[in-house]
Amino acid sequence: MRAAGSRGEAPALAVAAFQPHALTLARRWRRMRKKELAQQVGVTAAAVSQYELGQSRPSPAVLARLALALATPVQFFAAGFPAPAMAGQPHFRSLRTTTQAERDQALAFGEIAWRVVDVMERHLHLPELQLPSVDLPEDADSRDVEVAALAARHACGLGDESVPHMVRLLEARGVVVLTLPDVSDQVDAFSHWYGRRPFVFVNPSKNDKARSRMDAAHELAHLLLHHDAEPGSQILERQATAFGSEFLAPSSRLRDELPGRLDFERLQQMKGRWGLSLKALVYRGHAMGIYRDHTYRRAMTMLADWGYPEPGDLGPREQPSLLGKAASLLAEQQCSAETVAAQAGMSTDLLRVVLSAGSDRAERVTIQG
Repeated sequence: MRAAGSRGEAPALAVAAFQPHALTLARRWRRMRKKELAQQVGVTAAAVSQYELGQSRPSPAVLARLALALATPVQFFAAGFPAPAMAGQPHFRSLRTTTQAERDQALAFGEIAWRVVDVMERHLHLPELQLPSVDLPEDADSRDVEVAALAARHACGLGDESVPHMVRLLEARGVVVLTLPDVSDQVDAFSHWYGRRPFVFVNPSKNDKARSRMDAAHELAHLLLHHDAEPGSQILERQATAFGSEFLAPSSRLRDELPGRLDFERLQQMKGRWGLSLKALVYRGHAMGIYRDHTYRRAMTMLADWGYPEPGDLGPREQPSLLGKAASLLAEQQCSAETVAAQAGMSTDLLRVVLSAGSDRAERVTIQG
């Protein structure tokens, strides 16, 4: 009898500490419009707006129905997590092909993951944020981008060798990398700051090692160079691609290694060495004047005819591991999934979605209750 009574008291307790932003967050994660949510709960869309704006609070009964409709514990709305400070705006690469609802859902997942990271940091010391400090002049040209990438490589202690694992490098430097779960394939890789940490999100549909490395390096460029810039500019995207390519493979090395004629056997060897796609290598060779226009066009035509994946496949994409490893450490400390989920105000199922997104496919670590 007492246990049932405690469950009945939960909505009333949550109402007292109700946080409007949490309702918006849960609704965006479920990609539900206010009107649709209102219909399921039995209130007006205007009432939902008032809840989200903090102009009124739902009653305990309404809050219980909101939680049910959003498949979210009532504690989610009163867990003490205000909206995190978000520096700048997210750099979505595909603004024209994604809807606002798709972008909102992806950003909502990031904030849900931020809750998990916040709870983890109450128990563990995650890697400190150690990103290089580099800047571009306002009228930056290709040489400025190259210099910035080389400076970042030097700060990361890479010398002039290849990057062993781009995603692991980001994680070691304090960046949280996550695979986007159950979101539109139209949402490409993007990056955003949640609180004091940057997060990088990658799309699992691009299951190619070279492409995943480039995605991670591209997003590092946005984090280092474009933190105050308005997203969506093609100039910024080209800068990020050029930075990422240079970060993965310095021109000083490629200039000596690229074959003087179109030799795809040699290019495949270089692909394996640098973890850079054939297309990117050919593009770099053309940009450096090694391949003339007609050679470049012929190479790109051949690559287009061969289709995807390219010859010389490097295997599956690079995957994050930070949150999976953190979950393993918590398990060793007898910190259960229920404890972490309760502190984050979410279900254990949602917690495991986040942990899976931040874990190796081989690990897929979850903490056991």
